[in-house]
Amino acid sequence: MSEPHPTRASQADAGGRALSGGEPADPAAASNLPAASPAAVAAVQDASHAAFHDAPHAALRYRDFRLFQVARLTSVLSSEMMAVAVAWQVYSITHRALSLGYVGLAQFLPSFALFLAAGHAVDRFDRRRLLQVVQFSYALIIGGLLLYTLHGSQAVGPIYAILVVQGVARALGAPAGQAFMPELVPEHHFANAVTWGSSTFMIATIIGPGLGGLLYAWLGGAAWVYAAAVLGYLISFGFTTAIRRRTGRLEPRGASLDTVLAGFRYVWAHQIILGSISLDLFTGVRGLGLLRAAPSAGAMIMALVLMFRPLKRHAGALMLVCVAIFGAATVAFGLSRNLGLSLVLMLIVGASDMVSVVVRQTLVQIKTPNHMRGRVSAVNMLFIGTSNEFGEFESGITAQWLGAVRATVLGGIGTLIIVSLWARLFPELRQVQSLRSPQSGPAPGAG
Repeated sequence: MSEPHPTRASQADAGGRALSGGEPADPAAASNLPAASPAAVAAVQDASHAAFHDAPHAALRYRDFRLFQVARLTSVLSSEMMAVAVAWQVYSITHRALSLGYVGLAQFLPSFALFLAAGHAVDRFDRRRLLQVVQFSYALIIGGLLLYTLHGSQAVGPIYAILVVQGVARALGAPAGQAFMPELVPEHHFANAVTWGSSTFMIATIIGPGLGGLLYAWLGGAAWVYAAAVLGYLISFGFTTAIRRRTGRLEPRGASLDTVLAGFRYVWAHQIILGSISLDLFTGVRGLGLLRAAPSAGAMIMALVLMFRPLKRHAGALMLVCVAIFGAATVAFGLSRNLGLSLVLMLIVGASDMVSVVVRQTLVQIKTPNHMRGRVSAVNMLFIGTSNEFGEFESGITAQWLGAVRATVLGGIGTLIIVSLWARLFPELRQVQSLRSPQSGPAPGAG
């Protein structure tokens, strides 16, 4: 499959085929037809390019992007299945809900400690190779959980230790994957790629927990789930290996405090990026402890809408509005006593969060130079990780102190306060119009 590149010759010849859409019936008559005006040719050309750029499946035209999404789907499925098995296994041993908070904390702390070094590594080494190393490491780590489970021990300490090692691998894998995706599609298709990537993630988060739960219940324990997750990561490794794109070394300088901190300084100096990634820290859906299924379904619906109707104007303002809707729906969900209303509100939570995710991820990548995307992505993943894993630990404690309803309502109110502050503190973010970079680099080969 190849990307179409219409030329002026095909759009406007002596017979006016660009405007009529076919060959003239009579060559003699064709010579008497008026030539297409430059304005008409330009209009047709712009419409052709717009239709191509805004196609719902635009990013899927690129072979490496398709392989990357399949690899990501299998890896996220494996992670979600493993998360269910770990949660059940830990709870069955301790019978304490707070122990589940420690699971998230064990995975978050390595990412927090290593994000600067990991981001620098992503810019110094080939990103595809790093993803291969991470995915194979995941298979080995989950294999460790499998062996420990088969051993039959009833101590949770070793499980936490294995999860810390997993957190080390994820500290490298998350920024590597986020920085690698812009290499697989041209910049004018990147917003569409983010939408597809978010949809892939949502599909995995909808299917993964259910699949893990079924394996756990039907086959009799965590061991079968871990075995399936190991297989999933090996499949993910295979698809990543098939990707042709290589990035090589993008940061020519050696490791130093200056190069390691460069990504953090870049984020701090650019309001759009700082406002985008810091907003996620205070508004993550998982940090509020909501059920996943309905928000994920709402996110999928919104992803389909964005594929067919991509954001062309007022992207920054729409993102802030959607975050406010997210907060208001969260408050209403906390107060709701009607099941149907609660499901609708959670659908709204997921849909509004999807708009925010697409805008934030697209802005972070198109506003960052390629040679610094690893370090900036590492800072971004730190904020996301703080919102998710550490947020789960925090919300578990808050719910234990205040109760689930009060914790949810306070989380939604906090979101509304934060979005109002961010709208004032980051005016450049509020004024962002388009999600397309004004300067697009060479497009990767489609096929």
